[in-house]
Amino acid sequence: MNIQGHAALVTGGASGLGEATARALAAAGAKVAVLDVNQALAEKVAAEIGGIACECDITSPDSVAAAIAKAAARHGPARILMNIAGIGTAKRVVQKDGSAAPLEDFARVINVNLVGTYNVSRLFAAECAKLSPLEDGERGVMLFTASVAAYDGQVGQQAYSASKGGLVGMTLPMARDLAQHGIRVCTIAPGLFSTPLMKQLPEPVQQSLAASIPFPSRLGKPEEFAQLACHIVTNTHLNGEVIRLDGALRMAPR
Repeated sequence: MNIQGHAALVTGGASGLGEATARALAAAGAKVAVLDVNQALAEKVAAEIGGIACECDITSPDSVAAAIAKAAARHGPARILMNIAGIGTAKRVVQKDGSAAPLEDFARVINVNLVGTYNVSRLFAAECAKLSPLEDGERGVMLFTASVAAYDGQVGQQAYSASKGGLVGMTLPMARDLAQHGIRVCTIAPGLFSTPLMKQLPEPVQQSLAASIPFPSRLGKPEEFAQLACHIVTNTHLNGEVIRLDGALRMAPR
């Protein structure tokens, strides 16, 4: 699909990997809606790229439906969906005081990262399936954002790894399900990237993490994630695939 002129939705588009992707899509000529729980940041990014900001809680069907409708009213129906919103946590199963990890922490991460992604995707797909087909019968494309933690989860990452592993497992069946509608589905599993969350760590810690990456031995750049996301949109034969973007990194147990 040619990105130029098409409407795109980017969840988590107000910062980090989502912001970089929103900017890359806009630079390629897409009409971008920045969906995020942080309305102020979403408005800032949207203003800078000529897009629209939509306050959105991806776990809420009503919030997502309202955001999709708001974006469509401005840009027309979307053919591109970038699911990038997500959260992380680290909790050992048995805490230092001997108690079990709180169940609500596990459930929250699963609900945002996995259920939230499915929620946005199902509502997007239902609208996208109504559109006229383009070349090769394609109507749209969606991206999931997993993580290398789906494969190499570290100590304490049970919730995060399970949520990202769920996205990996959902990729192929979703692609097969939506094939009849001409909607492609791919997933990127990024490694260690220089995001606002990463930058909160002390500089020595960041340097240590970067040194663990075989090559290039640096943190990934959000722009590199965005480049791959845009390539997935333009390469029509990419479907049902999970792509690791990690510089050959394999995470250690801790």
